[in-house]
Amino acid sequence: MTKKTHDTKLLDQLEDGPWPSFVTGLKRLANNEDAPHSDMMKDLMGQLEHSYETRRGYWKGGTVSVYGYGGGIIPRFSEVAEKFPASKEFHTLRVQPPAGLHYTTDVLRQMCDIWEEHGSGLIAFHGQSGDIMFQGCSTDDTQGAFDALNKIGFDLGGAGPALRTSMSCVGHARCEQSCYDEVRAHRTVINAFLDEMHRPALPYKFKFKFSGCANDCVNAIHRADFAVIGTWRDDMKVDQEEVKAYVRQAGRKYTIDNVITRCPTNALSLNDDDTLDVDNRSCVRCMHCINVMTKALSPGDDRGASILIGGKRSLKIGDQMGSVVVPFMKLDTDEDFEKLEALAETCIEFFADNALEHERIGECIDRIGMPAFLEGVGIEIDPNMINHPRTNSYVRTDDWDEEAEKWRERQAAASAAE
Repeated sequence: MTKKTHDTKLLDQLEDGPWPSFVTGLKRLANNEDAPHSDMMKDLMGQLEHSYETRRGYWKGGTVSVYGYGGGIIPRFSEVAEKFPASKEFHTLRVQPPAGLHYTTDVLRQMCDIWEEHGSGLIAFHGQSGDIMFQGCSTDDTQGAFDALNKIGFDLGGAGPALRTSMSCVGHARCEQSCYDEVRAHRTVINAFLDEMHRPALPYKFKFKFSGCANDCVNAIHRADFAVIGTWRDDMKVDQEEVKAYVRQAGRKYTIDNVITRCPTNALSLNDDDTLDVDNRSCVRCMHCINVMTKALSPGDDRGASILIGGKRSLKIGDQMGSVVVPFMKLDTDEDFEKLEALAETCIEFFADNALEHERIGECIDRIGMPAFLEGVGIEIDPNMINHPRTNSYVRTDDWDEEAEKWRERQAAASAAE
């Protein structure tokens, strides 16, 4: 016998207005009588309506896993199961997406078929950690769903106090601003530390994210404990003929108002003949001018990545953006990627040994100080280490050039010693 739908007067209001509502999607799944778990969705909506009425949440955690894994499944058990028995268990499987989020339509169809068979049919692409979120599964169906997903090549992601699933932008596959191989960096790091994801043993979560340029399409700078951001260290490339063409099309006033004056360090100037001068020494690689004048401007040829540590959303001390700890790292050769993996391992080990329970690495650094962190991971203080443009807590900036020259001398001496 088909379960009756619940009265959802409050949820119905969320479908008003010009924007799409998640309620519409829930109703579509609930009203699909051919789906094996439509009753689960009906009771889910009933419980959600009940939460809106009472202004309380009724989900509690627990322990749910599959054979050989300690994480990857978010358990949700209902505290009002007697009222809504079909959704008394509504677990979420976090599943690792392909690096760069590349899918074929055939794979997407297989995923949908698997989740319609074993779960509610509700899928989110993607969570903030990057996971594909398969939402709504009973304890008995969890193993079968994982086995089916694993058979087509997918693995569980991270959950709990563990390494979390990583994200990488589409990058060099389709984007001309890419400064390194994001997909390779992503897979190199995650493949190396997969045990840290599947068997939680850290003080709290630890996230890697990989963006090919400072546009940061995966929100690495303010979402990742270890952010790899593409950049370049030579001069920006300028095609003066394309600059002139842009000025002719957009107008000189528009170009000045929307490109030149919006440079955060005043590194751009438009000449009388409509050519562009770039003060590359002042450029902070913010990408605005390149985004606006994509044919005329592009990243330089000496490309690589900056490594930032400590980005996160609110927890103990509020939102934090990552701090630069490696201003530039080449990512071209096998040796370069081995260095990235070694740095990642050192940071994870430092975090495991020094962070307090339920503390992110950014909060750990805030507590002990950046110099202590740099000493702990074996990185020398560098005048290019910044948290905000033209602000530096470790080197006096009134003698910027002199300090930079001292750093170059130390680097040269270290290279000679090797």
